[in-house]
Amino acid sequence: MDPSSPVDTGPHPPAMTIGKTRFAWGARTFVMGVVNATPDSFSGDGIVDPAAAARLAEAMVEAGADIIDLGAESTRPDFPPVDADEEWKRLSLVLPAVRRAVKGTPITIDTSKASVAKRAVEAGADAINDVTGFLGDPEMAGVIARAGVPAIAMHNQRGREFGGDVIEDIRNGLRRSIAVAEAAGVPRDRLILDPGFGFGWGPVQSYNLLRRLGELRDLGRPLLIGTSRKSAIGYVTGGAAGQRQWGTAATVALAVAQGVDVVRVHDVVEMVQVTRVADAVVRGVLP
Repeated sequence: MDPSSPVDTGPHPPAMTIGKTRFAWGARTFVMGVVNATPDSFSGDGIVDPAAAARLAEAMVEAGADIIDLGAESTRPDFPPVDADEEWKRLSLVLPAVRRAVKGTPITIDTSKASVAKRAVEAGADAINDVTGFLGDPEMAGVIARAGVPAIAMHNQRGREFGGDVIEDIRNGLRRSIAVAEAAGVPRDRLILDPGFGFGWGPVQSYNLLRRLGELRDLGRPLLIGTSRKSAIGYVTGGAAGQRQWGTAATVALAVAQGVDVVRVHDVVEMVQVTRVADAVVRGVLP
């Protein structure tokens, strides 16, 4: 191998269109900005005011975010779930404002409830991001199939027995999600996979996941990872969630080195810089 050539991160899936945007996987790392329309976000960045959420989303896009991920329920451990009506009440106020603010930028909806997903797509969302990998609500995969939108399936280790190999557990969980999606009529080429960093894993397993992230390329789908401000970072660095930008930056750069396709982050300004520099090293992508 020519030492001046880019790092070989393996084959990438064919391009995918989300909303009006074509994503050529492998060309560079794409950045997903998080907008939490909830008063109880683990990272302390929850916004319930539609105008404020719209301004944040617009600022993220201006800073280089390729996707906005909008959620209205906290997914932190041991937190009581929000019912579908309350979740939609929050989203129904914020989604139209964000949609107007970011116009053509794709919006994904972070929800595990089929009824919320259905309403969100009807209101202008472009894709669904399900932290249960379509295994929480039996109607979710069918809703996605009928809507004809892409979806992100995350492996969630909470409540599952650890089989001894982090990547094998994740691979098996994601294969199950793919099977559920395909059985409901969702084509495999509309799926993005998320290994679920920090969801049911302790720090040791979470870092093992990140170290071996590239092994999941054998599933043949784009990979997304959300390490931003997670407790595993705090375990190493200390500090509250809002003080974990530097630790997050390290995990993002390492994920790029593993060939990840999308990073889901809170601090878009900083992480866009991280991905651009990491892409220059790993993929040889320069302005």
